[in-house]
Amino acid sequence: MHGVGISRPSLLGGAGLTDPGPIDVGGQVKAALTEDVGAGDVTAALVPEDQEVRGRVITREEAVVCGSAWVNETFRRLDPGIHVTWHVEDCDAVKAGALLFEIEGPARAILTGERTALNFLQTLSGTATAVRRYVEAIAGTHCTLLDTRKTLPGLRTAQKYAVRCGGAHNHRIGLYDMFLIKENHIAAAGSLATAVSAAHARSAGLKVEVEVESLTELEQAFAAEPDIIMLDDFSDAELVTAVAWNRARERPVKLEASGSVNLESVRRIAQTGVDYISIGALTKHVRAIDLSLRLDFAP
Repeated sequence: MHGVGISRPSLLGGAGLTDPGPIDVGGQVKAALTEDVGAGDVTAALVPEDQEVRGRVITREEAVVCGSAWVNETFRRLDPGIHVTWHVEDCDAVKAGALLFEIEGPARAILTGERTALNFLQTLSGTATAVRRYVEAIAGTHCTLLDTRKTLPGLRTAQKYAVRCGGAHNHRIGLYDMFLIKENHIAAAGSLATAVSAAHARSAGLKVEVEVESLTELEQAFAAEPDIIMLDDFSDAELVTAVAWNRARERPVKLEASGSVNLESVRRIAQTGVDYISIGALTKHVRAIDLSLRLDFAP
């Protein structure tokens, strides 16, 4: 995973169709620690209060690193006397066996925080790693890879940051920052044209996207003039036709391919000329990276 140049994203947002804004790392860590620690870590309490420990975390597999801010915040909240030294940065692609960070400080607090810290790191690194594979698969096609709202509950902004670490971009963040008119919205509104017209009337500067499932619906969408048209489960031939029709228009719109995309098909889809490909699997099918924490206790 070294074939594409990746700019390092900010925890303050940016790099997407909509801006996610600042990520509440502290709030996410607080919720995770509350869930795990509860009234107190009864097992860590068995360790002498003055026991110090040193440790290091390595990855057992190739990965794209993501989640250092969550690790730092976890241990900071438990004991400011814990010192974490990073040997990598978010977005770095590393080989199996790479040293990610070293840690030293009070044993009780480190033992209490290790699971929460590694849960964040392995999950977000897993997301970034999967994304990087897709980004490398479409390199050179001028197509932009997007995520979706199919994220882990409570970790949406964290996973969307991981998507940017992997080299892709964010679609909308939630239901509030962009219109995405799908089949059920169209049915409830009465027609595609009515739904898009109502969105434009209420837009307040928000982008308007509409989903279509056939070339016939695509023609209706062109007439309604949204900002983006999502082509849901179009065949390769239909995507090529859609791109050709769009380029022949006086005012082309952005075209987004979506549905049943995998690593085997993503480059072929990108080569049809669509502007975007959105993939829910980037975040919902995440597999955590295998990490190892090794601790050395002082005698």
